[in-house]
Amino acid sequence: MTPTHHTLLRRPLLAVACLVAVSVLAAHGDRPLPTGCTHRWSAPVGDSVVGDSMVTVATDTTAVALTDTVVTPTDTADIHSGPTPAAVDPRSATDLPPIVPDNAVVATPPAETPKADSKRTTGRTDNLRRRLPTPTPKTDTVHTEMPAAMRDSLSPEEQQRKTRVDLLYADEARADEDLSPDVQILVGNVRLKHDSMYMYCDSALIFRQLNSVEAFGNVRMEQGDTLFIFGDYLYYDGLSRIAMLRENVRLINRETELTTDSLNYDRVFSLGYYFDGGTLTDAENVLTSIWGEYCTATKLSVFNHEVTLTNPRFTLNSDTLKYSTETKVATILGPSDIISDENHIYSERGTYDTRTEQAVLLDRSVIHHVSGRRMTGDSLFYDRQRGYGEAFDRVVMIDSLNRNMLRGDYCFFNEFTEGAFATRRAEAIDFSQGDSLFLHGDTLRLITYNLNTDSVYREMHAYHHVRAYRSDLQAVCDSMVYVSRDSCLTMYVDPIVWTGDQQLLGEEIKVYMNDSTIDWAHIINQALAVEMKDTVHYNQVSGKEMLAYFREGELRQVDVNTNVYVIYYPQEEGDTTLMMHNYSEGSVLKMFLRDRRMERGMFIGAASGMLYPMDQIPRDKLRLPTFAWFDYVRPRHKRDIFEWRGKNEADRLKKTDRKPVASPKSLHIERTKK
Repeated sequence: MTPTHHTLLRRPLLAVACLVAVSVLAAHGDRPLPTGCTHRWSAPVGDSVVGDSMVTVATDTTAVALTDTVVTPTDTADIHSGPTPAAVDPRSATDLPPIVPDNAVVATPPAETPKADSKRTTGRTDNLRRRLPTPTPKTDTVHTEMPAAMRDSLSPEEQQRKTRVDLLYADEARADEDLSPDVQILVGNVRLKHDSMYMYCDSALIFRQLNSVEAFGNVRMEQGDTLFIFGDYLYYDGLSRIAMLRENVRLINRETELTTDSLNYDRVFSLGYYFDGGTLTDAENVLTSIWGEYCTATKLSVFNHEVTLTNPRFTLNSDTLKYSTETKVATILGPSDIISDENHIYSERGTYDTRTEQAVLLDRSVIHHVSGRRMTGDSLFYDRQRGYGEAFDRVVMIDSLNRNMLRGDYCFFNEFTEGAFATRRAEAIDFSQGDSLFLHGDTLRLITYNLNTDSVYREMHAYHHVRAYRSDLQAVCDSMVYVSRDSCLTMYVDPIVWTGDQQLLGEEIKVYMNDSTIDWAHIINQALAVEMKDTVHYNQVSGKEMLAYFREGELRQVDVNTNVYVIYYPQEEGDTTLMMHNYSEGSVLKMFLRDRRMERGMFIGAASGMLYPMDQIPRDKLRLPTFAWFDYVRPRHKRDIFEWRGKNEADRLKKTDRKPVASPKSLHIERTKK
């Protein structure tokens, strides 16, 4: 057996005990040693860590000691300057008992105890080395968590020291060799160490064979100056390096504190987890859950079941949540609700930065605003502090207050300015009436003016390739603007409107609304109204401008001003037979309609006209010079609004610079007094 160097053997009384052991071994040779040979001494209370220490030279009884270190006595020279010993199993029947380790603080023995003579022990020690076989350590006495390559590079003693739980201090140590030969009882100001982890408690039990500790009262674990764990009870397994703490547990890692009643901490993975409710607190947030884990190395935590993240500005409730105490980013892994004074966010997958309040939300997440607006999409980005968000793919924005909807593959909105726009198959839907109106444009944009004032109003812009469909109304144009201030919808660049068999067109069309229904419309420049009677015959009215008046959504009166041309086919009520062909010209025309049929019409001022039998209609009188029937452009159903079909090049209107004729009543002309 390799001689063991231990500074404690320099104590005179212990040196004598070692000499006695050498004498007994030399006398018996290979025969079994006698049992019950014990030396007991007591140190003054003020000088001793261990109040009643014992060194036993028995081979069949485990000694009460503070370590598993085995010492083989040699001569005095070897004791004071011998090489570092190898690890030996303390449970071997042929080994000598363990004694107090190097780093333990012990009381000084009586000064009058004589020192051992190194010359007298040298020969016996050499004889002992030759006669005692070197025991082979058992495989179950070496436990390590290190990789095999690193473990093989260490000496046996270094491997044992790496995994052994060492006692640094205790007021009192006791053991019962008969009832619990493997258990050591420590009482009072207990200090233990395992690798870089220090453990403190009021009392403890050390299980040497299991290399484990059971600690009671004021338990504290410290690793460096960044990790502190407190509790009332601790079971620490030195082999697996897992600590199980119970009752009033607190884990403090820099600015992060985890509190619970039951915590298991795995030192291998630097991972602590609880399973019966816990709270994690950092500088920004407080998180509670039924089950959770926290990694002190990566600063990442995972929470399950009834998870709540509380922030002064919002509250996050979730089923499964991942959180970084370093970046303050919460990763949503299950159904979650983020509730604030301004909105309510629902998501099942995404991230939320609790510092910047920026969210990246996936899987059809939904943002509800207190104003009644709601937005969802395949993926969302939302910045609460700046008040804006972006949505991507299959986006839907619903305004439940105004009963309309905005859809597209990309949408942007701003909560502070109440502005929004949509592109990529953008679509606006108005369902405020009994029948929904569907409108599409390359880009749809909403702008709000004079927000938070009594004069607030909004503008809705749709530009390029605009198409609209409702079962009783269809329209196309290049661009469109709706202003809520005067409830006016303006259509620009080749606008066309259809209602039933009637078609209206001009260079520009203005439609004025009243409670979401048409009140009146103004067709400016090159105005043309066409009603199809059959595939050959059409009622036609053209003029510089046209004003159409509606009552309860039905067209009841049409006024045409300047250069008025009319082709009309009168019919008897209830009869669809075309009777005559009427061609007329004049300056001002008024027409009155009911059930989309003209009841009567009259010219104001000079007018001329001609009636033709149906079989004698001149070819140049069958169509007006500006006639066009754009049925091939007309949207046929709500999905057809995405299929742009423009006018033929020859049918496009050439824009004029002439302004619409103003009514004399609106000029406020006063007569000149003579």
